[in-house]
Amino acid sequence: MSEREISAVVTGASSGIGLAICKQLAMYGYSLLMVSNDEENLVTEAKLISEKYNVIASVLYMDLAQKDSGKKLFDYCFVDNKFKIEILVNNAGIFYFKDVVDTSPELMETIINLHVYTPAMLCRLFSKQMIECNIKGYILNMASVSSRMMMPGIAMYSGTKSFLRGFSRAMRHEILEKGISITTISPGAVATNLYKLPPRYLKLGVKLGVIISADKLAKSAIKKVFKQKAEYIPAAFINSIFIFIVKILPEPLIGYIRKIILKRMLQ
Repeated sequence: MSEREISAVVTGASSGIGLAICKQLAMYGYSLLMVSNDEENLVTEAKLISEKYNVIASVLYMDLAQKDSGKKLFDYCFVDNKFKIEILVNNAGIFYFKDVVDTSPELMETIINLHVYTPAMLCRLFSKQMIECNIKGYILNMASVSSRMMMPGIAMYSGTKSFLRGFSRAMRHEILEKGISITTISPGAVATNLYKLPPRYLKLGVKLGVIISADKLAKSAIKKVFKQKAEYIPAAFINSIFIFIVKILPEPLIGYIRKIILKRMLQ
């Protein structure tokens, strides 16, 4: 198998959910292009995947928070290397807890590019190429259950993830009849370093069932993708309870929770 046979692209692939998804796709026999701005981990993990699953796991070091990164990634895949991509996974993202007025314009731009501009552009460019090449394709976009929870402190995160969820659900109807399925994954808490929780809290959360492991999420998510599901919410019952609670919380209590979280993060 040559690198020209690479058939799946995963962003944010060097750790966490993205890495777990890469492993799942490798188990299905897909050759991978793993994209991340963490070059050291990217190279190490790609080598391990290639050796364990006997598939190509190529790497591309790229900062997807740059405005032109979507076009650059597209050109790398289809212009420079003539890949025949069947699966695109938009997973790259950033979690940041701070009030909007205390967030720098540069960081706001980074979050918007990662969660809005780049994945939207990749969806447009990759799906159009798949359609023109008569490829039955799949796109997985990583949203968040927080897209349904408008909580202070994560306004940039939940707001941009809300866009990605709405965009994905709408675009799905535009291209499904053309052979391209978009699946939106909206997880709650996942046992990764995204939220910078102490390991003991992550383990406790997984044990209690309020936090899902990245491997378990990836396994379920890929199955939903191949079944062409519109949206998948892991631990749907638990997360629906959280969504309901957040909606009925009085504003003074929401403000109090925000202060507690900020205080702990500053310690």
